[in-house]
Amino acid sequence: MQQSYEVFNVKCSGCASTLKTKLAEEFGEIEVNLEVIPRKITLEMEDKDVMKLAKALRELGYPLASEEMGFMDSTSAKAKSFVSCVIGKRNS
Repeated sequence: MQQSYEVFNVKCSGCASTLKTKLAEEFGEIEVNLEVIPRKITLEMEDKDVMKLAKALRELGYPLASEEMGFMDSTSAKAKSFVSCVIGKRNS
């Protein structure tokens, strides 16, 4: 079923490109809405796979907005998202 999730640290088309390419193999096609804050991703997935998606997003530096994060985790996610963004810009 199609579901949408709010995601932190997504700032531009480079970030969106990273999300689309890095998550495509495991989660299929992903839409990234850059018109709203926090940004939203939309994809086809079952509820049982949400934890797997959350982990994959965290690893790229784009945690779900619904996740509780401490200062260190939040700072680490921002640093990871910066690198992911640069890679996404370079590859698009």
